[in-house]
Amino acid sequence: MFLKNQSQNHKRSMASMLAMLLLCVSIFTACGSAESSETGKTNTESEATAQPSSEASNAGAGEATPEATADPNAVKTISTVKGDIEIPAQPKRIVAEEYLGSLIALGVVPIGAPGLTLQNYYFKEALTGVEDTGEYGKPSAEKIAALAPDLIITGNGESYELLSKIAPTLFIPYGDLKNAHEELTYFGDVLGKEQEAKTWLEEFDRRIAEAKAKVDAAIPADATFSIFEHTEKSTYAYGDNFGRGGQPVYQALGRKPPTDVAEVIMEKQWAELSAEIVPQYAGDYIVMTSNDWTLADFQADPIWSNLPAVKNGKLYVWPEERSWYYDPLAVLAQTEELADWLAKGN
Repeated sequence: MFLKNQSQNHKRSMASMLAMLLLCVSIFTACGSAESSETGKTNTESEATAQPSSEASNAGAGEATPEATADPNAVKTISTVKGDIEIPAQPKRIVAEEYLGSLIALGVVPIGAPGLTLQNYYFKEALTGVEDTGEYGKPSAEKIAALAPDLIITGNGESYELLSKIAPTLFIPYGDLKNAHEELTYFGDVLGKEQEAKTWLEEFDRRIAEAKAKVDAAIPADATFSIFEHTEKSTYAYGDNFGRGGQPVYQALGRKPPTDVAEVIMEKQWAELSAEIVPQYAGDYIVMTSNDWTLADFQADPIWSNLPAVKNGKLYVWPEERSWYYDPLAVLAQTEELADWLAKGN
């Protein structure tokens, strides 16, 4: 009887323990499910409210934002003169035929660029290791394709068809972006670098204002300026968006060309001049691009030496490697260089 009761008691005890165990398991499972559910909710909310990082790497096209990391195949649509195109939301392998100054200002270094551009006086050190993609204006399809770019940027419409077969190609015609603000703002939007563009332009404006104030204090407000280039065969005059110092003088420093030719030169942006009409285009100050002639050569020439600017020591001569470029980096450096010369009054 005792053994029978003991056996029954033992069975009841085992049943009770089993019930307790099942209850614990149920509680544990419920807790785990609740924790998992709450964690999933938190992660979802974090992803929904996450903001792109403002930090950019100088390798490739910059470090990917959290969104790009989550979806490396994300794209964005850009409207261009060639129609709407889809480009990577965070391009990492950019080949740039043009606009490198703006890219570098935004902390973006391309993987390829034309040889001539790689020698840009104002930022060539930043392009160390960037691949040469061929002659400027005549890109090598083979070299570019071998780099496997995910975005190509060009200002050359003639090469668009060739380049667009390799990768999405962003074509911005020469002159469409008319100053540093338009250029930096545009590429800041395209590349997701809006804050970098804003910060850089604030510093640009501050330094330009300082340079302009320096010049305004030294030069009469009504003094006229000419932008010339002298070559072996001819002389050219330029407007405010064709390099050679036009942007620094006419845009940044706010100076004007001679009244009689102002409308013509600003509309067409350039004019080839015969020796007879050079005096019509010559202002009180001349900023001259020349690889062959020095200041002394112009002072000794019978035509140039009779111009008031040359007689009065108001001629500035620099080589094309310093004057041709008109990206934001070049414009800033050129403006400060010319402001230093003008402030000295000679």
